[in-house]
This record gives sequence, structure tokens and C-alpha cells, in this order.
Amino acid sequence: MIDPLTQVIALLQPSASFSKLVTATSPFSVRPPKRGPFYAAVLEGDLELRLSGRLPLHLGKGDFVLLPATDDLEVRSGTHPAVGMPDEPVEIRPGVFHLGAAGAEDTRMMIGYCAFRSDDALLLVSLLPELVVVRGGRRLTTLVELLNEEARAERPGRDAVLARLLEVLLIEAFRSAGELGAAPGLLRGLSDERLAVALRRMHGEPTRAWTLTALAREAALSRTVFCDRFRQEVGVAPMTYLLRWRMVLAMDFLRRGLSVGEVAARIGYSAQSTFSTAFARQVGLSPTAYARGPKPVLSNGGTTDLQAAAP
Repeated sequence: MIDPLTQVIALLQPSASFSKLVTATSPFSVRPPKRGPFYAAVLEGDLELRLSGRLPLHLGKGDFVLLPATDDLEVRSGTHPAVGMPDEPVEIRPGVFHLGAAGAEDTRMMIGYCAFRSDDALLLVSLLPELVVVRGGRRLTTLVELLNEEARAERPGRDAVLARLLEVLLIEAFRSAGELGAAPGLLRGLSDERLAVALRRMHGEPTRAWTLTALAREAALSRTVFCDRFRQEVGVAPMTYLLRWRMVLAMDFLRRGLSVGEVAARIGYSAQSTFSTAFARQVGLSPTAYARGPKPVLSNGGTTDLQAAAP
């Protein structure tokens, strides 16, 4: 059976764009460059992350954090916060940087950035949490260390290994976030034993003529209970989620060169015209225009945004 989280990560096509080890001596402060999805694993010490519009986030040894973007992010020492201008990281050897004054280091962290090669990455990322924090995630720390080690090496198959490690890292991070209680959305839905069955059916059989009654039966719930529970845990109505997931698949198929008729059939539409109308309503372009031209800019509040679909 299809695993929705694995499917979403695969469609994102993640790649490791940058990875490094950072040592630091308190007090220190740094503003990471804006390079896209950012992750950090604390190996030693304490950190404080400051994000616009959020309370300061404290991280300790063994903690892991994943952010979709680094806009307005500041990383400070946790025990003795720095004041004044942010520090400039100093490269002390290849792939290793230091923050703060020279001297006995009290903090070590692995940080990195990943990039999503999918044209519709923003749409897919909207299915996932805006912030992932995992406390004491030994498996995640190990994966980050392996990722950094591989990034430093020049061994055969390096790019393939990096891609696979990053996929595993993201899946492990999102899976852990779901287990710890994420915001309403796909991860929380998958953590619900009953809803997970329906979500896997939707992702695994998009061509099936699903009805609310059929999905509720898969979840072994009444229609009313299923619909209410789905809205509460996933954030939208079941049929709305299904429609938008089908459009995600349609965009991927169109990018791969399938005809409009083939795409319509692959996501469960018997009539090409009905599919074209639904696609244009969701994406803002006809399937033909989408396949031929530059992809629309996906943003919060736009017709192509899946933020309402899951979380």
C-alpha cells in the first residue's frame, strides 16, 4: 500500500545543497543565509532559535529542528545570549566553522540546507509542518552526521547516496513530528489509525471513484464521524483533500510529458474536459498551458496553494 509521506517526499525530489559542522563559544549570535529548507542537530550545548512571529525556541543536546525557510532566523547561544551585531562564522578547516570568540568551545551542531527540485515544491511543502522539532532524536542526529560525512567525501555514487540519505532524514523528521503531535495536516492524519487507512487509499488509488461513504467505510467510521474527524485532524474536508492531491499528481504527470487525456485517466477523470476545468480552477492555468509554459508562482492564499488542504 502507498505510504503518503514517502510519496510526498519523493515528489519533492530533495537534494543536499550545503552541510557543515559548526563549533561555537558562548556568547554568540548568527543569522543563517536565506537558502531554503534549513536543518540543525545539536551535538553539544544549548541553542536559542528566534523566528519572526514565534516565541524563542530552546534546543539542547540531541535535539533536531527543520525549517522550510530561514527568513528572519537568528541562532543564539542558549546559556549566555549574545548582544550586538551577529557573529560572522570563521572557517577553521574545510567544512568546519566557528562562532564567537576563540577559546574553549561549548557548542557543537551539524547544520545544512536542502533544496527541492520539484517545480511545485511550495505546493507540496504546504502538506507538511512549518516547523519540526524533535527532542533527543538519536536517529536523526546519526543521519545528519552521515549526510555531512558523505557531503565531504568524493566517493563514487556520492550524489545518489546524498539524495537517499536526505530522503530518509526528511521522512524520519516528519514521522517523528507526527508521533509527537503536529499541527492539523497530513502528518496528524497519518497518526490517526482510522484516518491513516483512508489517506493511504486516496494516495494509492487516485483513479477510484471515491465517495465520502466509501472513504468512511475504509476508516470504519460513520460518515459524520469520519468527516468531522478528518476536518479536525487534517484541516479540510476529505473530498477537498482528495481533489487537491489529484491535482498534485496531475502537475507531476504533465511535467513528465503525459498528454492531458492520459493525465485525466490516471487521476480518476473519465472526461478530459471535466479534468481540465477542475485543474484550471485549482492551479490557475489550463493543463495545456501548464505543461507548455513557466509554472505559476505558488503563494499563500492563491488558487494553487494547498495550505488549506493539509496543514
